[in-house]
Amino acid sequence: MPDGEARGPIRDERTPPRIVSSELAFAGRVWDIRRDVFEYNGEQIARDYVDHSGAVAVLAMDDEGRVLVIQQYRHPIQSRDWELPAGLRDIAHEDPLVAAQRELAEEVDLVASDWTELIDFYTSPGGSNELIKVYLARGLSATEQVYERSEEEADIEVRWVPLDEIVDGVIEGRLQNSILAIAALTAHARR
Repeated sequence: MPDGEARGPIRDERTPPRIVSSELAFAGRVWDIRRDVFEYNGEQIARDYVDHSGAVAVLAMDDEGRVLVIQQYRHPIQSRDWELPAGLRDIAHEDPLVAAQRELAEEVDLVASDWTELIDFYTSPGGSNELIKVYLARGLSATEQVYERSEEEADIEVRWVPLDEIVDGVIEGRLQNSILAIAALTAHARR
């Protein structure tokens, strides 16, 4: 079959190479930098990458089709971007759904009765092993406990925005948070 012809749906292909060596190059406060030497196509290659615990995010949607978004300061981009409630999977052996439920409660004081896996994706496969698991949460209500927030979370702004408005913001380049963009476009395509 000539190159470029259809052979069925394309799919990412997991192909773990033989790791020759792996070392912690830098131990960070939140995540680390790892240096691996591996064999690929008959040669040894060295790569440094962010060794990430992974994360979860929640696209919380009300009965009117509005999505809960938060605006929070993010220092690497020196901006207050609009994003979904999200957080690290930094509790050992914590189920991703439990982590998502915890993050929704801690960041916006909400619980949900209906949870669906929306999408999983790698944020930057050339430089990080971070996998984000995004959940769609419906049937929302307030938590019994109000959480105290500090540091960048102390001044989070919360807003309910129609999904179509978020999709327009992504397409027009006004909203650039990758998790928000991928989750909103996925939810929009699936409805």
